[in-house]
Amino acid sequence: MTTAAPTQHNTTADLIEYAALQYGSRIFIHEGEKALSFAMVHQQVCNLANALVARDFKQGDRAAIWAPNCAEWIVAALAIQYVGGTLVTVNTRYKPSEAREILADSGSCVAFVVESFLGTQYAEALAEQDLPLLQHIVALPSPNTSDQTSYHQWINEGMSASEAICQKRDALRESIGPETVSDILFTSGTTGRAKGVVTAHGQNLQAFDIFAEILGLVDSDRYLIINPFFHSFGYKAGWLASLLRGATVYPMAVFDVPAVLDAISRHAITVMPGPPTLFQSILMHPDRANVDISSLTKATTGAATIPTQLIVDMKEILGIETVITAYGLSETCGLVTMCRRGDAPDIIASTSGRAIPGIEVSIMRADGSLASTDETGEIVVRGFNVMQCYFNNEQATAATIDENGWLHTGDIGSLDAGGNIRITDRLKDMFISGGFNCYPAEIENQLLNHVDVAQVAVVGMPDERMGEVTAAFVVRAASSQMHEADLISWSRAQMANYKVPRRVIFVDALPLNASGKILKTELRALL
Repeated sequence: MTTAAPTQHNTTADLIEYAALQYGSRIFIHEGEKALSFAMVHQQVCNLANALVARDFKQGDRAAIWAPNCAEWIVAALAIQYVGGTLVTVNTRYKPSEAREILADSGSCVAFVVESFLGTQYAEALAEQDLPLLQHIVALPSPNTSDQTSYHQWINEGMSASEAICQKRDALRESIGPETVSDILFTSGTTGRAKGVVTAHGQNLQAFDIFAEILGLVDSDRYLIINPFFHSFGYKAGWLASLLRGATVYPMAVFDVPAVLDAISRHAITVMPGPPTLFQSILMHPDRANVDISSLTKATTGAATIPTQLIVDMKEILGIETVITAYGLSETCGLVTMCRRGDAPDIIASTSGRAIPGIEVSIMRADGSLASTDETGEIVVRGFNVMQCYFNNEQATAATIDENGWLHTGDIGSLDAGGNIRITDRLKDMFISGGFNCYPAEIENQLLNHVDVAQVAVVGMPDERMGEVTAAFVVRAASSQMHEADLISWSRAQMANYKVPRRVIFVDALPLNASGKILKTELRALL
């Protein structure tokens, strides 16, 4: 059990003010040639908040960020929340049309968008989308550059804001509390339409104060954040947890094993969470033995199944003293259970640990009763970490949180006698590819936009490196001569690359049950 009490900070505004006083000139964000102290980040947050307020941004307004991991992402997020705004995160793998849906559904009036990333002009592409509620697109500089963009113009404008604007900013800042909504993270479901998960300042801070305590995060840690900020793993378990403990963060925009090894060695990185594929890639890399990564002492990872040998290798070959697996979902602020320091390798590998303090985790039978030890059923969660609701979606909220306050995760698992949770399957069809959640219904809806696709069913296909990848069973439209390569090439232009089918199997008809539902168990068997 952790000794952590509920955090003393009610909001991220409280937190950044505290950190600026407590840690001052110590470095909070180190990115390329940029090194921003806690005090500097606080000042930039206030300046950017001034620029927002000058444009009549107010409590409850939504502002989106569509950018890779960078210092400006953190400043923008904190500035939005500083005046009671709601942060909306957008996946950098999304195409402009996919990003447009998130911004439209959330009603975002401001979007902080990277100017250019991996050869794509993000800000320019978004400006071409039909978004009548979007009033301002603020261009963020490309990672590891010093280019001057509209983001810097807003910061400079905020530095010389009038007294009236500063007073208005401070009034908004004082009006927020632990129950004020802090963010909306969009997650897809079985309908294929993304749902916005609404969470508040207090519950996020409490959850990741506990996370930091269990992991043993301290102010001398140097934290390499590879997990994307648009996801709770990079955002909440990443820079937010570091801010809670005064640790220094090193954002990484693109995962590249040599770059990771170089960063660990050069900056004496001590903490680096990531999916199992990240650590497997490092273990297999031919240059690993030639790089000093002995500073790395703490890591968290998570997946339904992790080879016990990987945990052993992370400790014995990579020299990581603390390896912890965890389980969470957007609907629970990103955190439900964690292993603890000192747990045996097989517990760390085969389970996702025990409930964090203040949280109930149970297994529910189909009839709604709670299951016994080692009995399999749906994983349900109750406690302070449960989301407020799905944004503007009462029906989906009611279907997910029952009358007794249990959040139904859609995951199948069991609890052992020690309270450790084993995740064995999913009620939903979602699978994980390289750390990214893939939702078959969402991918199917996108594939159906191809004129030669009459019917399609998507399942996860095992892959040694990525865990699972997309396999699509397709019924061609009449007279179509489309080949597998044609559909894969089209998909690469239409959707995020982790969703793109790695295999397309053409069939005359999809297997159906008596009620007309596709039998995906048969499709998996065909694979």
